[in-house]
Amino acid sequence: MTVLLCLACLVCSVLYAVLEPFQQRVVIEAVGANPARMAEWLAGPGGGRWGVLFLSLFFHSSWLHLVGNLVYLWVFGLPVEGRTGPLALAAVFFAGGALAHLVLGLQMPGFDGFVIGASGAVSAVVGACAGLYPTRRIGLFLPLGLVVESVQLPTLLVVGSWFLLQLLYALVGPTFGAMAWWTHLAGFVLGLVFALLARAVAVATQGRRRSWASGD
Repeated sequence: MTVLLCLACLVCSVLYAVLEPFQQRVVIEAVGANPARMAEWLAGPGGGRWGVLFLSLFFHSSWLHLVGNLVYLWVFGLPVEGRTGPLALAAVFFAGGALAHLVLGLQMPGFDGFVIGASGAVSAVVGACAGLYPTRRIGLFLPLGLVVESVQLPTLLVVGSWFLLQLLYALVGPTFGAMAWWTHLAGFVLGLVFALLARAVAVATQGRRRSWASGD
């Protein structure tokens, strides 16, 4: 699932990049999440193209944005999928991305632009990994000059680097960067809550198994 999500983001972003500017605009308006419209959907019942909450996750407006999301999705997605399975990873990814867009609609109801990118979804995966493996070390390949070295870094240290990037984006990014920080934080909290619930269920299941095995 981690590979499929990365490939989907890569393919959609490449196809978007090769389009003419007016064609890109058409795509953005078709799949992008619009905070002003989302605010209207949240204000009352009725229609709304809720599919954009998920479609918009696979398109990125810049290569830097895409590469950053793919790196963190790969690093944190594989451990989460290994622990919880592919369907659970997909659920965290899509739920985190949708929640981030909805939070943006609540934070910026007057913003009539379009938002794309999987940052909120990746934030949820990061949060899930932090909750599932708080003391584990994550293997990374770091370029050191002309040599690529494999290093083992604590999960919390890698998560800290992610937080630093989000904070820098909030401070020096576009005008809505500070709001984006909170949407990413919302995704992170969702992933963290999922991880804590998954661990609690695992502990409870193991407890029932021991009780059954001992005949209690």
